[in-house]
Amino acid sequence: MKYKCILFDLDHTLWDFETNSSQTLAELFEIHNLQKRGVTQFADFKKVFSRINTDLWSKYDAGQISRDEIRFHRFKNILAHFHIDDENLSMTLSDQYVLQSPKKGALMPNALESLDYLASRYHMTIVTNGFEEIQGTKLASSGITHYFKSVVTSARAGHKKPAREIFDFALAESGFSHHEAVMIGDNLQTDMGGARNANVDTIYFNPDRIAHTETVTHEIHDLKQLKEIL
Repeated sequence: MKYKCILFDLDHTLWDFETNSSQTLAELFEIHNLQKRGVTQFADFKKVFSRINTDLWSKYDAGQISRDEIRFHRFKNILAHFHIDDENLSMTLSDQYVLQSPKKGALMPNALESLDYLASRYHMTIVTNGFEEIQGTKLASSGITHYFKSVVTSARAGHKKPAREIFDFALAESGFSHHEAVMIGDNLQTDMGGARNANVDTIYFNPDRIAHTETVTHEIHDLKQLKEIL
């Protein structure tokens, strides 16, 4: 086999962010009776969250804002969209979202089957820009902790994807060279671009078959296709 080490992104690649986030948001919507506070309906709340959260994370990945700014501004901006000015409520929602969302255990389709197949064949490491203190909870909640030898977060490595240093850190810790590794992820900029920066081969997970012009080593639409490559 060409590869000996697999670097896996977590959110949107293995851990089903959309499902887990949606369940958490639905709970918060009901607990805090947001409809009576002026949030028209849950579908609107979820849609605005998705837009604002994606924008904030894009800025974080680009080094334009800090992690604390995500936590402070995320729900404040969402509530502002619905003309709600309540800083206490926004911080409560932020704290409860960060606490409860990682406890959800939904995985992407065929994730467990694929991990079962790969576990006996490769050294596997999570490489994520996600917050240090909640990655272990996500892995435990979804029952996949045992598949991975280590979890490399941007906080622990001192660098965020797409910087090559986080990949250098993960490989040095695992004891493999760059040509022995492949990065699997859903983000063309952070996962694929970062791996290219580090001269690591890539497998782009693109379940929505979004058109793009980026160069990737392999592209899949379903995690079960990993068996065809690895």
